[in-house]
Amino acid sequence: MQELLPKEKREFNKLQKRLRRHVGQAIADFNMIQDGDKVMVCLSGGKDSYTMLDILIGLQKSAPVNFELVAVNLDQKQPGFPEHVLPEYLASIGVNYHILERDTYSIVQEVVPEGKTTCALCSRLRRGSLYGFAEEIGATKIALGHHRDDMLETLFLNMFYGGTLKSMPPKLLSDDGKNIVIRPLAYCTEKDIEAFAELKEFPIIPCNLCGSQDGLQRQVIKEMLRSWEKQHPGRLEIMFRAMQNIAPSQLADHNLFDFKGLEEKQVKVLANKIEIVNAG
Repeated sequence: MQELLPKEKREFNKLQKRLRRHVGQAIADFNMIQDGDKVMVCLSGGKDSYTMLDILIGLQKSAPVNFELVAVNLDQKQPGFPEHVLPEYLASIGVNYHILERDTYSIVQEVVPEGKTTCALCSRLRRGSLYGFAEEIGATKIALGHHRDDMLETLFLNMFYGGTLKSMPPKLLSDDGKNIVIRPLAYCTEKDIEAFAELKEFPIIPCNLCGSQDGLQRQVIKEMLRSWEKQHPGRLEIMFRAMQNIAPSQLADHNLFDFKGLEEKQVKVLANKIEIVNAG
């Protein structure tokens, strides 16, 4: 990390404390990490996962529970991928780590037609590899580096393109019940993470397979949200609070709320009021 001027040092300390506070609060709110947990921190080489690992290491030293951290990178055999970067970095900070080699790149290139985005298939293959490896090493939690902005983007992606009202939950049980996924950065903004990663001078590895493709739906949503935040500062924070303040009775999913039974409920409510009046 570069030498900072006094003012820059103060700003960095404030930023670091804010990120640690947000991560600590998310862990507490969703009971993400428990005593004795072995947390597999998925490290892609991007700013988000580097920041997540750094903050978790700091919290590990002062946490009221004991937990183990192990960093895991999935080497997908992308052409030009700098294989030395992550091992050198992880060794330098003294973190237990594994480099998992899986040639998902060739599979994606073979299956996805030219000109089509590779993100969906790449994500599924990556997730399957990481879930399986977590079982192999006995990890009780899988930590992913998605942050607040990712969760909001996913919410709008699903609404606009998928017709569903869902996003990335801070804590998730996999469909087969074998893995619990946590997102410790759920309360952190991308802006703070970008600033932190730049000051820490993490050896960032860009994703040239999926994340940097032009014209992705996610990129469209990202630009839309950034525009909203620029025009109305604080709007993203309000929208994220809305994700934590859901009223099923005010939506239209009859599987989540018993709309058909409202007449029966009405009878009971009115009868209860009559009993109260008579008792008075």
